[in-house]
Amino acid sequence: MIAANEVLVRVKACALNHLDLWVRRGLPGIKFQFPHIPGSDIAGEVAEVGNLVSDVKVGERVIVAPGLSCGHCQQCAAGADNRCRKYTLFGYLADGGCAEYVKSPAANIIPIPASMKFEEAAAIPVVFLTAWHMLITRAQLQPGEDVLVLAAGSGVGSVAIQIAKLAGARVIATASTEAKLAKARELGADAVINHSQSDILDEVKRLTGKRGVDVVIEHVGEATWEKSVLCLAQNGRLVTCGATTGYNGKFDLRYLYSRNLSLLGSFMGSRSELYTVLKLVIDGKLRPIIDRVMPLAECARAHELLELREQFGKIVLEV
Repeated sequence: MIAANEVLVRVKACALNHLDLWVRRGLPGIKFQFPHIPGSDIAGEVAEVGNLVSDVKVGERVIVAPGLSCGHCQQCAAGADNRCRKYTLFGYLADGGCAEYVKSPAANIIPIPASMKFEEAAAIPVVFLTAWHMLITRAQLQPGEDVLVLAAGSGVGSVAIQIAKLAGARVIATASTEAKLAKARELGADAVINHSQSDILDEVKRLTGKRGVDVVIEHVGEATWEKSVLCLAQNGRLVTCGATTGYNGKFDLRYLYSRNLSLLGSFMGSRSELYTVLKLVIDGKLRPIIDRVMPLAECARAHELLELREQFGKIVLEV
């Protein structure tokens, strides 16, 4: 049963994120209601609309904006819904898209063109929104700057390379295998570092003539944090959206202030930014990177592959 301002979506595809792993394992201080349905990246067809919904039609092909907010606070009114105190995500504190159907506020429904496959559409929302907000909104990346993208094979990493190149930056990307580094080059990376064979900091110094990079895209966390800070040039900005290897990051505070560095947190992005990146995908300037498509029945195996970091880009579940 849907509310008057809601839409019921028949799910066709749902992409995985590391958030799905964290939710499954449990998070300190967070109580989930069970049964719980994960999945934040949702694409499908509109199956039913509420009585008050006039701008969404049954049968439309859509993606579902992953963020849920109150819609009426100061931040929401300013278009910064990701800063709403009640902000959450499908698949986190609300049931997500690893199901045949999902209900959503009508405001979260965004149409997609007939030419876009559901699997491609599902690979867009979370990582494109996150990477755009990190690079463009928070770090304010400028043409000609150097950017270090950690974990190029991740969803955020594979998109960050593309966005940084679109903005006119020089990209240095890291990964653990030569196969992933080759794919990073195909996406536009100007230089690559195999972090399983070389020290990231040493290589960044070599590639930049000891200057360092202007921006670091950090989402690995504890394992890379200290050296990520050391990779920054004078006035550099480190922007982080996650901590997949641990939450405890340390560094010398003297380095922070003596080099005029900025440490920036970034959480998702606004709904208007999602419209921006979606248009860039439709125009062919950015593209979703899909490692593989698997049936929903193999969701457990998909989680295993994500945990092992065997993918490059997104793993998408087909419903």
